Amino acid sequence: MSRYAELAERFGTPLYVYDLQEVATARTELLDALPERTELYYALKANPHPDLARELRAGGRGCRAEISSSGELAAALAAGFDAADCLYTGPGKTAAEIGTAVAAGVRRFSTDSVTDVRRVAEVAAGHGVRADCLLRVNAVDAAAPTGIRMTGRPSQFGFDAEELPSILPLLRDLPGARISGLHFFPLSNASDEASLTEEFRQTLAQAAELRRELALDIELLDIGGGFAAPYGIPGGRGSYPKLRAELEAALDLSFPGWRDGAPTVAFESGRFLTACAGTLLLGVSNVKTSRGRKFVILDGGINVFGGLSGLGRLLPVAVEPADGDPVERASLVGPLCTPGDVLGREIELPALAPGDIVTVPNTGAYGPSASLLAFLGRPAPLEVVVRGSDVVSVSRIDYQRVHQ
Repeated sequence: MSRYAELAERFGTPLYVYDLQEVATARTELLDALPERTELYYALKANPHPDLARELRAGGRGCRAEISSSGELAAALAAGFDAADCLYTGPGKTAAEIGTAVAAGVRRFSTDSVTDVRRVAEVAAGHGVRADCLLRVNAVDAAAPTGIRMTGRPSQFGFDAEELPSILPLLRDLPGARISGLHFFPLSNASDEASLTEEFRQTLAQAAELRRELALDIELLDIGGGFAAPYGIPGGRGSYPKLRAELEAALDLSFPGWRDGAPTVAFESGRFLTACAGTLLLGVSNVKTSRGRKFVILDGGINVFGGLSGLGRLLPVAVEPADGDPVERASLVGPLCTPGDVLGREIELPALAPGDIVTVPNTGAYGPSASLLAFLGRPAPLEVVVRGSDVVSVSRIDYQRVHQ
């Protein structure tokens, strides 16, 4: 019996399996691809499971935590992160959320608007402390044509770069806040090393120009991520053998003091660090044919692997064939009472029957927490964390309806 079959028999399905050895390998690969003396933030939105976050924090050069909610803050603290090492982001931070973060010890916020900075300043001052604010920048244009574009267009994220000269005077002398750096996040999941490198190079040039134009003392420069990994299909993480040297040259040109921490340069990543560590196991409930088309009905669908519906469904998934090549075409669908519960339409599959297990690879990022967990009231999937052959933990996201 295979490892996954044993776990499915032991714990049932739907079941996520996360391997901490793979998480550690991904962390090492990415840190090796980045210049020394730079920092790496783990974006907990990819997977807030404390065991995975704890693994990424560990090691001689571990990650810091990038969070965007009180829930992610709680997960980061549970994983052992120091609140002072967290970067709190997001365009819609409320006073209550900021207050929870400040009370816990968070002192660094990425801000997206004048209102955002003022709110952080007011809350921090009310707690008798001062918060460091990074100005997230929505650049005028972007370099890479691929990936999920996060800049160069109207957006709720960041200050429009061209408006910063007129806005910054409103923010310099706020009690409770200090403008201490810039934050860029131009794209996600870049398709190749050349595109990612060019994006970073342009970002650094834009940051240097803003520093000169604004006469801004930048202590922390976060230039984002874009490191690629597959989502629900076979394959491996992106490879970046030339990135470190290219980044060092670009940093030497735009920020010659960076090697001495002037400024500290940071990157961030989510999917690259966790995607390939996860495998989703789904049980086949039924197989039926309707008007010439075959449907494989699973015990989990978009309620457990939602495909980040806010970004558009990322179809199709692919499954790992048990023996040999796929032998038929069929649609993978879930158990929900909606025609939208589809994981893959007319995709290649091994011959499947009720009781079989479908294995979906590379599901360690944007899994349960990015799915329609509460829809139709079905239970959340179990999440099993392993290190090699050893089971480290078994848990399930707990949600419940609040009755008034």
